[in-house]
Amino acid sequence: MAFESLTDKLQNVFKNLRSKGRLTEADVKLALKEVKMALLEADVNFKVVKQFVKSVEERAIGADVMNGLNPGQMVIKIVNEEMVSLMGSETTELELQPGKATTVIMMCGLQGAGKTTATAKIAGKLKLKGKKPLLVACDIYRPAAIEQLSLNAQKQEVDFFSMGTSHKPVDIVKASLEHAAKNNNNIIIIDTAGRLHIDEDMMRELQEIKENVTVHQTLLVVDAMTGQDAVNVAQEFDTRIGVDGVILSKMDGDTRGGAALSVKAVTGKPIIFVSTGEKLTDIEQFYPDRMANRILGMGDVLTLIDKVAEANLEMDAEKEKEMASRLKKGKFDFEDYLESMSQMKKLGGLSSILGMMPGMGIKTSDIEAAVDDKQLARMEAIVLSMTPAERKDPKLLNPSRKHRIANGAGVDIAVVNRFIKQFEQSQKMMKQLPNMMGGLGGKKGRFKLPF
Repeated sequence: MAFESLTDKLQNVFKNLRSKGRLTEADVKLALKEVKMALLEADVNFKVVKQFVKSVEERAIGADVMNGLNPGQMVIKIVNEEMVSLMGSETTELELQPGKATTVIMMCGLQGAGKTTATAKIAGKLKLKGKKPLLVACDIYRPAAIEQLSLNAQKQEVDFFSMGTSHKPVDIVKASLEHAAKNNNNIIIIDTAGRLHIDEDMMRELQEIKENVTVHQTLLVVDAMTGQDAVNVAQEFDTRIGVDGVILSKMDGDTRGGAALSVKAVTGKPIIFVSTGEKLTDIEQFYPDRMANRILGMGDVLTLIDKVAEANLEMDAEKEKEMASRLKKGKFDFEDYLESMSQMKKLGGLSSILGMMPGMGIKTSDIEAAVDDKQLARMEAIVLSMTPAERKDPKLLNPSRKHRIANGAGVDIAVVNRFIKQFEQSQKMMKQLPNMMGGLGGKKGRFKLPF
């Protein structure tokens, strides 16, 4: 995952700072030297790192910090604030035309950066906000790109416009404006052609579109896996055609994260979205403060809350009350298990949820090692191989039924027996939990369950 190595190194630095009751100037300088090395190894621009460390040092080596009750925590707070400032301080929203006016968004970037997928992802987000997007295929050099955009438009249930590969991109865009006017599309997103590297033909094509059509937002998609090259690409595109914002793709990959920390400081252009996975829903608004918290290992509860809202996980009040009552009585059955698995998937899986929780003190790699998605999938297959009656009453699961379930799930009978035993143990723990919580502090009921 992005920033994992950087986060681990920074957490080690901060651990050493917290362990000291008092800090000397030498302590701060040593810690910042380690921070500097960690940022450089994360492929953050050298000039950006130099200025960042200088700003932190000027603020950290002061009487207020050194003589404070918790100087280590104060230094960490300063690092966090400077990191937020580095990435833009304020969140930049996509600027849309007011009222019923149509907004034209042009997507650009190098081939392989994830531009076509990002186009569909943004359309999906705008659709959730009540907009009616139209995806326009202008990559006339790659028929596969047109087909990909068409399929993604179908998946997102948004409109699609194409004239094949025999027309110039500028003519396709002009025709799409007329199509949008007839079909009440208030957002037009143009997927332009990319190249393996920046060349004159690509730039001329983009310039021609902007000269003939009013483009309200020009968004550049850059591959976060390329590190500093992503920043160089952003600079070149902005100089030649003008860029309003950046989308960082492949932030879920094994990237060092340098682009996220450098692009705003070097180019002056804000990051608007980050792509966090291959699914068309895996795109997030970029919040500098939340990203800084993630990098520093402080979690990101606000993004988790946003994901819950977007996944529409609101539960009916009566159903929620009923489930809470069942949990307290230890009557959590396999139907409840399936429901919880479904909701967890909508949030990106258990490892994704744990990664956003503050104070976990667990490395991303450790989370992924502990949470085996294939194992969870096998458990779900076992439950799905049960009849509705068996899910509601596990006592029905005799040996012959277990053999049938094992065959249906494609696992050994021992796996089924182990899973059922673990499930029964979980039920017993849930039943005992209210009494255990009530016994804390010497008074029954002093600590209550949150349901």
